[in-house]
Amino acid sequence: MELPGLAFAVWMFICFYASVDGYPSGKIREACTSMIPCHGSSPQLSPEHTITVNGTEFKPGDNIEVHLSGPDFEGFFIQARDAEHLDSPAVGSFMLVDRRLSQLLTCGRTKNSAVSHTSKAKKKYIKVYWIAPGDAPKRVQFLATVVKKYKIFWVKIPGPIVSQPNALSPTPRLHATSEALSTSHPVSYLSKPFNASGCGSMKFCIRNPSNCDPESASCFFLSFQREKSSVFIEMSGPSEGYLAFALSRDQWMGGDDAYLCVNEDHRVHVSPAYLKGRSRPVLDSENALEDVSWRLVDGVLQCSFRRSIRLPAYKGRFNLDASYYIFLADGEASEGGLIHKHRRQPLITNGIYNVTGLPHDIGGSRSPRLIKAHGALMFVAWITTVSIGVLVARFFKPVWSHSFLFGKEMWFQVHRMLMLTTVTLTSISFVLPFIYRGGWSQQAGFHPYLGCTVMALTIFQALMAGFRPSRHAPRRQLFNWFHWSTGTTARILAVVTMFLGMDLPALDLPDPWDTYTMIGFVAWHVGIDVLLEIHSYCLVRKVEVIEDDRVQILQSLTSAEAEGRLFKQIVFAIYICGNVVFLIAFLAAISQI
Repeated sequence: MELPGLAFAVWMFICFYASVDGYPSGKIREACTSMIPCHGSSPQLSPEHTITVNGTEFKPGDNIEVHLSGPDFEGFFIQARDAEHLDSPAVGSFMLVDRRLSQLLTCGRTKNSAVSHTSKAKKKYIKVYWIAPGDAPKRVQFLATVVKKYKIFWVKIPGPIVSQPNALSPTPRLHATSEALSTSHPVSYLSKPFNASGCGSMKFCIRNPSNCDPESASCFFLSFQREKSSVFIEMSGPSEGYLAFALSRDQWMGGDDAYLCVNEDHRVHVSPAYLKGRSRPVLDSENALEDVSWRLVDGVLQCSFRRSIRLPAYKGRFNLDASYYIFLADGEASEGGLIHKHRRQPLITNGIYNVTGLPHDIGGSRSPRLIKAHGALMFVAWITTVSIGVLVARFFKPVWSHSFLFGKEMWFQVHRMLMLTTVTLTSISFVLPFIYRGGWSQQAGFHPYLGCTVMALTIFQALMAGFRPSRHAPRRQLFNWFHWSTGTTARILAVVTMFLGMDLPALDLPDPWDTYTMIGFVAWHVGIDVLLEIHSYCLVRKVEVIEDDRVQILQSLTSAEAEGRLFKQIVFAIYICGNVVFLIAFLAAISQI
């Protein structure tokens, strides 16, 4: 169906002059640098087309046969660039085979340094020749942009790397830049996700969550399969930045042998690296990895490669026939492949393993055991024992005033036992992070400062209770106010501290359900507190008789409170059950991380 004349003219004007136009004629010099078509949409992630060449070495003046093939496509753009500086200008010139399908373009100062389409006609195969210049770099890589339809295209599909004879390895670099991420071996594309078949029997696997399916979009997966003198490694997980694993002799970052798969402009670069302390990984330009493949689909990054078990020629590379802790991390990567610190605590195996030995199918933890214990003890202390102890002292003094335990009123003994338990649990929990960190943490925000404040108030409250004046002493009223205000302040700060602590990477609780659980507990406790306050007020009003504008108190507040014993006991039992539910939910979440 043909467009009306005016509409057709407007459409042609947009195509050739608007900022989001297409280039059906292939005259795309504007895209020489970025190789991105101005189609107003994002490029696809997993390429369907491949670039091949008829040789891997060249000398200046040689002709290299270059092929672009794949499913039907309308447009394309091919360049050759310095493999160590892929953002540099095009290298060399091209010679055409079929002028009906392809044409030569000049990018920068080099004539005929790119090839593009001549029309939107469907094509499956393009063949051209690349002529190596006299000043060619040691290693050259072919790149292609392919347009399947106007909104469906792939940018900078990496092709083979060809090199001059006796080409030297690239010089080392210190940062994760696009140049440093270049691999020294040809790269291919994975056609399907990894699978867990053979885990525990033929290959060593690490999965998070435990036993998850690597075909799932939420599964982090790492496998090692020994093949004679090498190990084939697969790694995948939900990340649009980078995935990395490291072999370590301890459970701390630093002095480790690491391997990174980094998403840079919808292409994945695989590189070994060194971890020095807590600084950014230092990428190793001497790439000892082979059979590199990758895939990016629906936010899941996958890469695989092969590495020799022993690499005596490469400094810093660990032998794979020894036992190590294994780290698995993910994070963000910015433009140019610069990686950022992982937001989540890396997964760390609970013990040391030899990936070339007996196959295992294991999980790991994103939270160290000492930090887990710290969170669990604090939650038990400030969500369970202190809350129940405060409720007993506030509302059950009249109910249990005539019941005695070990020579003291029952309410007081229960209250004191629960508060001493809180002090003990808080003190034990307080020292665990210092043992784990070996000192003060500079990366935990306000959490440690508030934690120290809560610890100080807890000790002060316990000491103050130990010097409690007698019931009828003149200072008893002053003590009551100090005791109440210190305890209330400590409880409020403890809840705030726990809210802040749950979001720290070291205690990687499931967000946002951890926050919802804490909000639910606070609402639960306040609701029960308000209910019992209302009940106490109603008891007082019940025994007031209004007569001749006078209020006659027929019963004391103590006896009135005793009348509500059954109601309070039922509410108390319900409250304890609710606390147990919150406690189980929290401990279950901690046990899974």
